[in-house]
Amino acid sequence: QMLSHSIALYKNLQKRYSRRINLDLKRIKEVLNILGYPQLELVQPINVIGSDGKMSTLTSLQYFLQAHKKNITTFTSPHLYDVRHRFWLKNRFITLKEIKKYTKLIESTGLPLTLFELFTCIYILAAKDQKNIHYNLIEAGLLFKKDSTNLWLEPRAQIITHINFQHQDWVRPQTLTEICNQKLSSLSQNTTIYIAKQEPKTLRIIKSILTKNKSKKIYASQFSIKKIKNYYLYKDQKCEIPIHSKTIHSEGLINNLALSIKVALDFGVPKQTIIKAIPKIQFEGRVQYIHKGKLKRLLKSNEKLLIDGCHSIASAKNLYKYLKTLKEPIYGIWGMQKNKLPTLFIKSFKSIFKKVLTLNIPNEPNSLEAEKLKLIAQKYMSAEKVNNIQTALKKLSSRENKTIVVFGSLYLIGDVLNKN
Repeated sequence: QMLSHSIALYKNLQKRYSRRINLDLKRIKEVLNILGYPQLELVQPINVIGSDGKMSTLTSLQYFLQAHKKNITTFTSPHLYDVRHRFWLKNRFITLKEIKKYTKLIESTGLPLTLFELFTCIYILAAKDQKNIHYNLIEAGLLFKKDSTNLWLEPRAQIITHINFQHQDWVRPQTLTEICNQKLSSLSQNTTIYIAKQEPKTLRIIKSILTKNKSKKIYASQFSIKKIKNYYLYKDQKCEIPIHSKTIHSEGLINNLALSIKVALDFGVPKQTIIKAIPKIQFEGRVQYIHKGKLKRLLKSNEKLLIDGCHSIASAKNLYKYLKTLKEPIYGIWGMQKNKLPTLFIKSFKSIFKKVLTLNIPNEPNSLEAEKLKLIAQKYMSAEKVNNIQTALKKLSSRENKTIVVFGSLYLIGDVLNKN
């Protein structure tokens, strides 16, 4: 019941606010100025910035800080199926009533905002109204320089996750250097900057951009992750932490977890608290097995259903590495947004899928047509288009032991979780 109200509210906001991204901090700053600078009342804001891995890094850190009895608010995007999930307030998600209340307050300024800017303002007002908060964790939207979350001169920390060649349509020239520049050139000069594991070329660019930055910088070379038989081991100069998890499957996600461990340790979270929290961590829609639900019931018990919202070349490689470790046949169900690189993306899975079924992402105007995806996929593997996820699952289901992977877009994964 509540979910259908949440979906209706989101659709209503989509009609009233532009979904087009318009990178400019002027509008949101004007609104916040009229509302009395509420962003300045948020204690210890932490920006999470990057191309991939922002959500899993932020979620891990949230788990660790909460296990250490700290009160947290978080702002993340996109939501998978429920708009309330973008806003975590201490021990609960925001209510629909609160979203409406804050929207009304923001609209009283009479100033136009994009949809993402509206959500940023809702988060700030909701977080400000919480009592006894220790940290406010904020996931950046696009790039960062002119993103509506770039609002704090001296945040508690700025965490840089994996940066790669994504969102190149938004930068001139379309180079990795310019992408790094947009993400890093406006970082605070008075904070601690944490930098995740990067490709060697990206790391060189990052270091050259950050040489003039006066903030303390902590690179991933200051800690390590090692695979030991059936678990991973985090290690830095001061301590070792075994990583035991039944829900975190890929190397990329383990690297994001490791970065959060380092931040949590620096924030005074005890080693034992971290060890106990790790098995509880789950990343919804990120290399996640679905064990029950309406869609899972369309499959036989010998068939596994795996979902992953990967949509960049880097995250495709991460999923590919994990799928390579599986023994049984693997089939894919693929949907994707128009502004991605579908040919390079699907090429990453050349030797993995026995067959791929392509579909349109429901209720998503930027979805690439299933027919186009099919033609792209056919260059590398057997492919066929289908009308919807239910048809795809029924078509692939048989007595054969297999893993069926739904992938290519967080919007597609959100739809799958909603239907399940």
